[in-house]
Amino acid sequence: MALKNLFEKNRIFFQMAYGVFLIILIPIFVVFNTIYIVNKYNDNVDTIIQRHGLSTGRFVYSLIKKDIENHGILQKEVDFLTSKNSDILEISILKPSEEKFKVVASSNEDNINRTYKYEYYDLAWVQPDNDGLATDLKRPPIDDDGNFEQIDDGRFWLIAMPMDGPDGNKSALLTIQLSSEIVDSLTSETRTSSIYVLVITVLVLLLFLMVAVRLWDYALLYKKMREIDKMKDEFISMASHELRTPVSAIRGYASMIVEGSYGKVNDEIKSKLSNIDSSAKRLDSLVEDLLEVSSIEQGRIKVDLLPTDVNKIINKTIENLMVKAKEKGLLLKYSPHTEKSLILNVDGDKLEQILINLIGNAIKYTKEGSVEVFTEYKKRGNRLEIKIKDSGIGMSSEERKDLFSKFYRIKNEKTKDISGTGLGLWITKELVTLMNGRVDVDSIENVGTQITVSFPMYKIK
Repeated sequence: MALKNLFEKNRIFFQMAYGVFLIILIPIFVVFNTIYIVNKYNDNVDTIIQRHGLSTGRFVYSLIKKDIENHGILQKEVDFLTSKNSDILEISILKPSEEKFKVVASSNEDNINRTYKYEYYDLAWVQPDNDGLATDLKRPPIDDDGNFEQIDDGRFWLIAMPMDGPDGNKSALLTIQLSSEIVDSLTSETRTSSIYVLVITVLVLLLFLMVAVRLWDYALLYKKMREIDKMKDEFISMASHELRTPVSAIRGYASMIVEGSYGKVNDEIKSKLSNIDSSAKRLDSLVEDLLEVSSIEQGRIKVDLLPTDVNKIINKTIENLMVKAKEKGLLLKYSPHTEKSLILNVDGDKLEQILINLIGNAIKYTKEGSVEVFTEYKKRGNRLEIKIKDSGIGMSSEERKDLFSKFYRIKNEKTKDISGTGLGLWITKELVTLMNGRVDVDSIENVGTQITVSFPMYKIK
């Protein structure tokens, strides 16, 4: 627990430290991996060249072994072979002489008759089956007088293998110097290309890690927002529940005073109490809406989809809202497209709540004229549309864009005196969606609005 608290208190520090650690570690790993691959490549190339050198030595050996005792012919053959292969820098034939080796034929005339005491020659001489050796050198061996001729500015491969004489015993030592210029050039190009790729890779990784650290920031921020959002929902739910009791008490006591339960009151007091009740009623409506929003957002709203007669629910809703419509002098009517039962697979209580919201809104925003509810069956998709059409103030296209957003209310001269929370239509759309329905709005400013709610039919009787 203490470690967790320490991490929570120093979250930003640990986050930055982790980001720096990744920025340092990953490029280092990539660098070492690239160096390892390049070195491994060079080792593999050297192994191939070594085998190629030994094969070249055996080939040369097979061509000149019959003339091993005739130094004049050997010299001509050595010169010929060297001239025909530009990779061969030098071919020499050496014979053992008092634990040393003396050059008897060589493509480098300055090297003829020189005597060498060279450990590599000694090692090659004792190889079994005349296998020979191949190694890369920076310079050729030095003779007894300390003289040598620099053959190549870079590396070259020296192949040395014993040669048998006519009697079957070791008689001479064949040495071949093969150029490494082409291989070293290709290796250098490969190394340079690898370095370029490595630099680009490291830069890309650094950019990626910077983005990754930033994404981590966003992830932490998102998590924090989720936590805050959850706390907000819990607070709204708790506050709404706590508000219900005092609001109900205010309305109850106001109603009892008006009815004379505590003695007779004059008309002025009744008027004030009526205002109190009206305000408490709006507050109660807001509390109910907040509770509904909280339940929807927390996924606590459950719908029971059952076969439901929509005609009965619409008629019941019209009956409940008829008094409100008559108070405003509006014509409220329902025109079903058929008198038969229209069966929807919906939650009856939630459908009634939806219709009360929509028809109630139509009455609220209609000053004169009518509010008409009618149904229309769409064979395509087997859906039933419930349409609420009014002759109210209407809306512009801009005002319709956010109509079903939370806390959105159209604000203009025509609506400034109309009360509301801006939550009813959002709740309505969420409930419609939960029951596999959809809601659409058509409206013309100063002409009226038509809201269409559609649900899949269960069956038609």
